[in-house]
Amino acid sequence: MVDSTGNCKLKLSYLGEAAILCESVGTLDAGAPDLGLQTQFWALAEVVSQWPAVDEVVPGMNNLMVVLRPGISEPWALLEDIRKEWPHVAPASLIGRVIDVPVTYGGQHGPDLQFVASRAGLTLEDAAALHCQPDYTVYFLGAHAGFGYLGGLDARLHTPRLDKPRMSVPAGSVAIGGVQTGVIALTSPSGWKLIGRAEESFFDPLKEPPALLSPGDTVKFRINRVEA
Repeated sequence: MVDSTGNCKLKLSYLGEAAILCESVGTLDAGAPDLGLQTQFWALAEVVSQWPAVDEVVPGMNNLMVVLRPGISEPWALLEDIRKEWPHVAPASLIGRVIDVPVTYGGQHGPDLQFVASRAGLTLEDAAALHCQPDYTVYFLGAHAGFGYLGGLDARLHTPRLDKPRMSVPAGSVAIGGVQTGVIALTSPSGWKLIGRAEESFFDPLKEPPALLSPGDTVKFRINRVEA
């Protein structure tokens, strides 16, 4: 939903007394997230992070959480400042790195590839090739340390999450959840469908930075092999 100036309408709400949530109105109703809108939220985050009343900004999927500094007595004033700033923020440029990720599809590391392929009317090989086709943009990091939510998944591979999440999914698992795909960075529970395993470490606490991905990066998956 856009306003009279052509900008997507912004919904602002308080998260308790410590933060403000900035959300786009109606953009995810149709399914896939909006990359242009995401870059506008990145730009808004850059501007707002410089304001004295702001302690931290946390980008999400077509949204932004603004954390206030302790002791701010007039949070409504900050809310109105954000509302006024939004129409004037130009979308940020995509200047992230391109990260090549070899993947072994199917087999013991991708037990749900057969389900995903059958649902789309594809062979295992064609489903893997289709998954590798797009250049995926890292929208934001969340869920657990190092996990990047990637935009760009072909609609034919959109697949519902599991009814009952697995309690332990190995780090490096390539997965599909609804309209998105990503790589599990730390061994953790997940309800996403598992289609393969990446030949990369996506989180290492001994490295600087510890996370391989950053918002704005591009991920290019590449087939190492496809297993039945």
